[in-house]
Amino acid sequence: MRFLILISLSIILALPAQAENKAPYSGTKVMQTGKPFAGYLNSLKSAIRSNKMGIVSIACATCGAKAIGVTIPGNRVIMIYNPHFAVRMLKASVEAGVEAPLRLYVTENIDGTAKLSYRLPSHVFAPYDIAALNTMAKELDTIVTKIISDAGK
Repeated sequence: MRFLILISLSIILALPAQAENKAPYSGTKVMQTGKPFAGYLNSLKSAIRSNKMGIVSIACATCGAKAIGVTIPGNRVIMIYNPHFAVRMLKASVEAGVEAPLRLYVTENIDGTAKLSYRLPSHVFAPYDIAALNTMAKELDTIVTKIISDAGK
């Protein structure tokens, strides 16, 4: 019996480890831009502004790593929103405020090009199941999609 238990345990331990979340969250989009990291960041920031969204903040893991003497590829989280949407969101649901600002995650590939990851606002706000929030989120989907398209030109 011990032999069977040891064999079973050995087989289980030999299986590849699996992450708890195998796939991205619902509505997650990941795209290779084909553009150099720094150039794409500039294009993305310009597209955000031209589509009347504000850059609330930019988190820079690359900068933080550099501050402790570690070099990592380019890495930014650009947080965007617009006060008009913030007012609508909070009117529909104060609890949904935790979802703002929306985040665009830009990472640098080995070849120096940028990869963009983001979640569609309609999926970010969907769990609240509030009609006014869903309507606003669909409008934001259109704006975010336009930002991504403009940044890729």
